[in-house]
Amino acid sequence: MVRNGGASMSRFGKRNVSVFDLVNILIMIGVIFVMLYPLYYMAIVSISAGGAVTRGEVGFYPIDMTWKAYEIVFSSAPIVQAYQNTLLYTTVGVAINLAMTALCAYPLSRSHFYGKNVFALLIVFTMFFDGGMIPRYLVVDSLGLLNSLWAIVLPPAINVFYMVMMRTFFQAIPDALIESAQMDGANDFKVFRTIVLPLSAPLMATMTLFYAVGHWNSFFSALIYLNESSKFPIQMILRNIVIQGDMSAQSTELSGVMGMLVVDQNIKYAVVIIAILPILVLYPFLQKYFVKGSMVGSLKG
Repeated sequence: MVRNGGASMSRFGKRNVSVFDLVNILIMIGVIFVMLYPLYYMAIVSISAGGAVTRGEVGFYPIDMTWKAYEIVFSSAPIVQAYQNTLLYTTVGVAINLAMTALCAYPLSRSHFYGKNVFALLIVFTMFFDGGMIPRYLVVDSLGLLNSLWAIVLPPAINVFYMVMMRTFFQAIPDALIESAQMDGANDFKVFRTIVLPLSAPLMATMTLFYAVGHWNSFFSALIYLNESSKFPIQMILRNIVIQGDMSAQSTELSGVMGMLVVDQNIKYAVVIIAILPILVLYPFLQKYFVKGSMVGSLKG
């Protein structure tokens, strides 16, 4: 037994690295560098002195580090307001997404639901055929939702692909478990609330991440449906700054430091870092559910 154990330890403790493994490791290191370096570069540029940025001296480490760009960003009322708007849109939007998706997926996952195949076909049909932007705008306008929170969160209330994943997950829950609860007097809503949802925690966490990223990164809905800049999300501000070069919201703050400590590139990258930071912080907490939830939802067709 000792000899076999020693052989086992030797086999796993002294594993030879093949050329194939070495090539894969080098490729993965290169992929990681290509993916992370742009983010790292934006971070170091945002805290480097404006003169060094203008001269192109920033490469792998910050030069004459200063937090002035972040001070300007957080002192800008439009950016702070846009950040608050994004938090509101994401929170309300994800709550609506999860509720509507789950309430749609659960009946379609039950074998006794009459007409479920017809409803599922009609819902999946919308994945491939869409009325388009103009009809959608006309519907939102006719409902009186323009320039409001509901114009942002209601049109994307259900993502059909995520609904299909959730339905597949619900189908994997044993019927015997649900039938035993119904025999004890539980109705469909109680079964859904006390049995199905607790068992679906990994998938719900995955859906939360998917929907949250979608709402956080969205700017097109705001571009179409919102008329007041005070209701813009942070991505609209970021779009105006990065794509259109609109620095008007920061013109007052920049007047005394432009060309000395801060240049417009510092501001742009600082806003980018602030915009993506919440998702970067949220992902590690949901990572353990991410793979499990997405894989379980694809086990059964």
